Amino acid sequence: MSAAPATTVVALKRTEGAERTLVCLGFCGGGTAAYHEWAAAVPAGTDLFAVCYPGREGRFAEDFADTWEALAEDAAAAVRAATAPGVPYVLFGHSMGGWMAFDVTTRLAAAGDPLPETLVVSSCNAPDRGLTARDRFPDRRGTDDELLTWMSTHGLLPAHVLGDEDLTAMAVELMRADIRVRDTFTYGGAKAGVPLQVLSGADDPVVGDDTGTRWGALTTATHRHDVLPGGHFYTPEVWRTLPDRITALHPAAPLTKGALSG
Repeated sequence: MSAAPATTVVALKRTEGAERTLVCLGFCGGGTAAYHEWAAAVPAGTDLFAVCYPGREGRFAEDFADTWEALAEDAAAAVRAATAPGVPYVLFGHSMGGWMAFDVTTRLAAAGDPLPETLVVSSCNAPDRGLTARDRFPDRRGTDDELLTWMSTHGLLPAHVLGDEDLTAMAVELMRADIRVRDTFTYGGAKAGVPLQVLSGADDPVVGDDTGTRWGALTTATHRHDVLPGGHFYTPEVWRTLPDRITALHPAAPLTKGALSG
């Protein structure tokens, strides 16, 4: 792992002689906090790192990224810093973070940098259509109350935040900043050259029925699609143990439901 501020690449679990690393990218309006509980769920011998975007948590004093391009370059640099020579890594992104993980993978490939052994995208439509009305959730035109309702209903907004006026104001500011970045996204036509696993919630109103098929067309390697219980963040139990569903973290386990397909 190269030098990187601990505020950018947050080590949630580190083990001596790790066999692989799970690197997580954040969702719209989120930080690294949602991944902290995964430290107890990743297999033995797996390090867990989460990338913190500018403007939040330990990078609170930094300006938010103002375009997708700026945030993607920042995230790609963080992923480079999170990986160690010779140690395989899995790149995970949820919701907006799924698009970011895909974009970062194609940027690393173009630069000749080490690629993830598997790319895992969660709760997001394939980006090849560009930003559609379905993908504009929450909508930037929403009121503060509407954004908070969406975050508390569909996201992982802690209850204590809703009870604190200052924290809710910060949560809305962060969400609006990420929405502005998300709404500058354009699909450039690249494909990923690594195995791809797609995760989606059975009751997620955001993700379309063709998600697995469309994502499969965006990699030249193998792919699989697993539909999990719950909505955009699944059920609390599924989210808490989501690393159990990431097949690349369990290479000795047999492939069952949603077996890899070309």
